[in-house]
Amino acid sequence: MAIFNIFSKEKNEKLDKGLEKTKLNVFGKIAKAIVGKSKVDADVLDNLEEILISSDVGVETTLKIIKRIEQRAAKDKYVGTEELNNILKEEISGLLEENNTESLIEFSIPENIKPYIIMVVGVNGVGKTTTIGKLAYQLKKTGKTVLLGAADTFRAAAVEQLSIWADRVNVPIVKQAMGADPASVAFDTLSSAKTKNIDVVIIDTAGRLHNKINLMNELSKIKKVMSKVIPDAPHEIILVLDGSTGQNAFEQARQFTLATEVNSLAITKLDGTAKGGVVIGISDQFKIPVKYIGIGEGIEDLQVFHKKAFVNSLFTN
Repeated sequence: MAIFNIFSKEKNEKLDKGLEKTKLNVFGKIAKAIVGKSKVDADVLDNLEEILISSDVGVETTLKIIKRIEQRAAKDKYVGTEELNNILKEEISGLLEENNTESLIEFSIPENIKPYIIMVVGVNGVGKTTTIGKLAYQLKKTGKTVLLGAADTFRAAAVEQLSIWADRVNVPIVKQAMGADPASVAFDTLSSAKTKNIDVVIIDTAGRLHNKINLMNELSKIKKVMSKVIPDAPHEIILVLDGSTGQNAFEQARQFTLATEVNSLAITKLDGTAKGGVVIGISDQFKIPVKYIGIGEGIEDLQVFHKKAFVNSLFTN
């Protein structure tokens, strides 16, 4: 099935709207960069490089894209500026495909693992708790039973916020008093999930990016305690990044991938930024699949990241 058939018209429209600021930023600048130019020459490529970097695609990924366009221009002898958008679209799509990760069929989880344990990490303010709530909502829509674990016990507001989302989505939550041992909360949550035959467990963790040793120790302890209840837990560790923070998102990805075995990413707040290129750069540089993107504040505005649909939307005027 083609990717564009998987996406409904409504989802495509939401994606287009969510990426609007990035599209205006990137393509407005590209249009200015090629004014008066009849072909893609060194000046155009220099300007394009600057545009991509300023959109937080990242230096290394930008240089890859520029090199590929240079090679095509050399091979084809003459590449007109009117072709630049199509070439750029093709090269970015190709780069994302090299990540060797398959797009999800919406909000799916492995059918042979129950309960499926997801641990969510990320610094305060990136939309971590909101992402958990929206993910719980989407998984529940697919018919799965979901249990939340409030293991970010260092902030009373974190437990309260997750509780609000649990009520809103109408899913159960396991929590303890502020200051409780996060690993203890995780243990109780998994024990409850086994007893109640829950399909999916989502564990929130402390959103503090303190020194790497403490972070590693804390996350390792939570994982170790969970594995006592369910040997392979957690099955997935999602790192939530705020797309509007640009290079800070790259740095957070570096820190958390050093501290724990992150195997999927959720990039939020893309609707509020002109720097949505961060999705391309992070996907390319870390070789960790971007699984979800946040493109609005509504409960339906967490989408599965489909590479082709994303790039297609980015290049649709």
